[in-house]
Amino acid sequence: MFTYHIPTKVYFGKGQLENLGNVAKSYGKRILLVYGGGSIKKTGVYDSVCGYLKKSGMEIFECSGIEPNPKVESVRKGIEICKQNKIDVVLAVGGGSVMDASKFISIGSCVDFDVWDFISKKLPVEKALPLLCVLTISATGSEMDNTAVLNNSATQDKLALINDKLFPVASFCDPALTYSVGKYQTACGSADILSHLFEVYFNFNQDLYMLDTQMEGMMKTVFKYAPVALKEPENYEARANLMWTSSWAINGYIYGCNKKPWSCHAMEHQLSGVYDITHGLGLAILTPHWMEYVLSEETLPKFYDFAVNVCGIPKTEDKLKAAKQGIEYVKNFFFNQLELKNSLSAIGIDDKNFEMMAKKACGANGFINGWKKLYPEDVCNIYQASL
Repeated sequence: MFTYHIPTKVYFGKGQLENLGNVAKSYGKRILLVYGGGSIKKTGVYDSVCGYLKKSGMEIFECSGIEPNPKVESVRKGIEICKQNKIDVVLAVGGGSVMDASKFISIGSCVDFDVWDFISKKLPVEKALPLLCVLTISATGSEMDNTAVLNNSATQDKLALINDKLFPVASFCDPALTYSVGKYQTACGSADILSHLFEVYFNFNQDLYMLDTQMEGMMKTVFKYAPVALKEPENYEARANLMWTSSWAINGYIYGCNKKPWSCHAMEHQLSGVYDITHGLGLAILTPHWMEYVLSEETLPKFYDFAVNVCGIPKTEDKLKAAKQGIEYVKNFFFNQLELKNSLSAIGIDDKNFEMMAKKACGANGFINGWKKLYPEDVCNIYQASL
């Protein structure tokens, strides 16, 4: 039994940005435009967005410089702008980091306490400014989910908040806006999408065959179209398939009755929280080693299904061999086809923080209660295997 509801209205396809002004003005006149390092100005997205907003009579305020792993300091800056200028609606233009930061800005602007207290003190989220999103990279799915991740450098924590107030009210998803995304970020984004699917698919308590087949189809979509997008960055079909898959991989549709905590994300958040690496890259490095670590007689049936149904491994009585071939398929995809680094040492990470990160990854319970229960020692073993 489960309840499924997505309140986000999605405008998908070429030219949908034309609707931005009319949608925005339905929530008020004063809008905060949130974006990252300025790439949207180089690509022309900034001018287009501002043009549509001004045409609709919106008064624009800006919060720029959102980091790839959004920091609480930048969010606090955005909140201050909202409070000082009585902002009516927040607009995120960018990828997952910008959208996540904007989600925290939207709820932090409605309270008198510090925004980090939502996470550290688990304070309730009761109100949020309306949030609009213009997606410029396919990866996190933040444009259609109720989750946001925030990084606190002072405590070396990267933590997530899940609350229905974090759903954007509307998102504008034009695949053409992702043409300018480079190979590296396209590869990292594709790894992130796959990880969202893996975290749900590889579990015991998924009781709907239909959802398993939906996830397998989404995985095959990423495996097919990510390499195309790398070679042909302006291939609309490839960009559109990656963009729509990124949304549906994490908007709750595939979860069904599956309530198991995610494993690779918990471990990777420690890596990007401490070392500020790209989230998708960290997931790509960790995931195959996590797969190898949890492969057992108990988990074998699902690995075999994945190998046969997704990776195209021929059916065989030697299911263990097929499962291992499936894991090798994932490795080849991440490290050869997407050309991502294949180890932590290759990106300058050693083992000095592994014990600390493993304990944090396991949280207050002392373990990650995922597909296979992982204790700090297990997490350290996976980190070590990823060196």
